[in-house]
Amino acid sequence: MSRPAPDIRRVVLLHGIWMAAAVMWPLARRLREQGFEPEVLGYHSVAAAPQAAIDRLLARLARSGPAHVVGHSLGGLVAVSALHEAPQGAMGRVLCLGSPLCGSGAAAGLARLPLSKLYFGRSADILLHGCMTWPGRFEVGMIAGNSPRGMGQWFGRFEGEHDGTVAVAETRTPALADHLVLPVSHVGMVLSREVARQAGRFLATGRFDHGRAPVAT
Repeated sequence: MSRPAPDIRRVVLLHGIWMAAAVMWPLARRLREQGFEPEVLGYHSVAAAPQAAIDRLLARLARSGPAHVVGHSLGGLVAVSALHEAPQGAMGRVLCLGSPLCGSGAAAGLARLPLSKLYFGRSADILLHGCMTWPGRFEVGMIAGNSPRGMGQWFGRFEGEHDGTVAVAETRTPALADHLVLPVSHVGMVLSREVARQAGRFLATGRFDHGRAPVAT
């Protein structure tokens, strides 16, 4: 059962590694159509350590007031890690999109190659080890994809379903309030109408709409 949450309409969106803030604009637009007040927060995903992104997120919340947070891939890891430092009432619900909370097998495979540090930068540790726990007062949801299109499969050997970059199993942890698998790829999930609809549902209620057959649009 989801816990009661204040009626928060603000949503801060965080992009993934090697992505620009603009990649989250389609999702932001669709959340706005659902009555939310989204804003995209850019950060340096390679040149700076994740702690810099965490500090930037918490500073935004302290300045502008509480908000839900939606993070794609690395952005979800940043959001969940920030929960350990967030003061009471600073954050509403957190939604991760394809974030390897249990650590990324593709990242582990790529890490064995020369020059991998150029790709991961200072985010290597959080991608390799993930973030499986957080304070129990926060509700965290996960949308994972099972459309296997992406570069990650060139570097990692996946067990079971995956989105081309992250295995579905890597997105599951008992601490999650809810988990949903949709037929989308790792990059494609930020463009999906159904992901946006389910994101709005989770932010509003703490649960996904499991009764509707998943669609890939």
